[in-house]
Amino acid sequence: MLTHEQEKLIDATAPVVAEHLNAITQRFYPLMFTRYPEVKPLFNEVHQQSGGQPRALANAVLAYVQLRSNPAQARATLDVVVSKHVSLGILPEQYPIVGECLLAAIGEVLGDAVTPEIADAWGALYNELAALLIDLEDQRYREFEQRPGGWRGTRRFKIASTQQESTLIRSFILEPEDGGRVANHEPGQYIGVRLTINDELVYRHYSLSDTPNGRSYRISIKREEQGQVSCHFHDVLKPGDILELLPPAGDLTLIEGDEPLLLASGGVGQTPLLPMARHALSLGRQVIYLHAALDADHQAFKGELEELKSEYPQHLKAVRIHERGNEAEHIGRIDRSLLAHYLSDLKTRCYFVGPQGFMTAINRALSELGVDEDRRHFEHFGPSRPLNAT
Repeated sequence: MLTHEQEKLIDATAPVVAEHLNAITQRFYPLMFTRYPEVKPLFNEVHQQSGGQPRALANAVLAYVQLRSNPAQARATLDVVVSKHVSLGILPEQYPIVGECLLAAIGEVLGDAVTPEIADAWGALYNELAALLIDLEDQRYREFEQRPGGWRGTRRFKIASTQQESTLIRSFILEPEDGGRVANHEPGQYIGVRLTINDELVYRHYSLSDTPNGRSYRISIKREEQGQVSCHFHDVLKPGDILELLPPAGDLTLIEGDEPLLLASGGVGQTPLLPMARHALSLGRQVIYLHAALDADHQAFKGELEELKSEYPQHLKAVRIHERGNEAEHIGRIDRSLLAHYLSDLKTRCYFVGPQGFMTAINRALSELGVDEDRRHFEHFGPSRPLNAT
């Protein structure tokens, strides 16, 4: 617990730290990687270079400072961080490394303004945040471990088969090497993958693109020309090869209810929404499924969508939107007018996943159409950051 004096110091210095937080987090990561190179594989280099990861850290710290007086709201806000940590297998002993380097970065950026008392106060704040995250993550680890087919840490899976879904997207069916059961996940969640490329350990997150079956997981990966890991999956890995998986995580899951659903995806953003659609349809819910792709060659999961349309003709409206060609219901992009055409009820719960610009546009359009914020749900493939509706 922070002392009363430390509370006052945090309140007094928070605006200054917030003003310089981007500079602090930009300094923090190189400092940590220099002092503790063993933690570098836990961080996506692309997100480091784009600034996404530093911004995500800055947003999390600021959110906690602002919400710490409301523990329930603070816990809810940190759910995204907890999910990412669980899918990476973050351990309690790694938190002191982050704390040491974060406080050192604050000292370097703010210089003499950071007195010993201020440093102690922010150190105590970090320790409080770390203790909360450790507790929340341990709850997740224990809950998943106790499920039939669950585990803690990593578990070895083999690639049982692959399926080319489109020009750029390939699915990988993963079965446990030990032949045991596979714990169920929530449709919409992702899973952490650990593998070695050129003698270097790397971690990635991939959406689970099928509903639970107790035997295997399916991930579907887009080949990115400059993506080291995606190219390794497409060009090197084959059936029989071994990967290590961490527990499924993620909070973009179906909210219980009977209201209709609108699921809008762009490109590989379809991967978490397809199993959500299948699950919702099995519960008897009405689903409008909008998917945007460049053209027919880039449209993934065509067969599965046709099967769903045949199985649930009264409940599913599946609409293809292509930027070019003549094999889709609409040519162009998902925009406000198209959403308005299919959105007949403002009580519809809307989920959307795709590139950042796609999600920003969808969020803004739904807001303008009158869909309340608590009915608009989305998830970033990279570090989380807010979407501006206006």
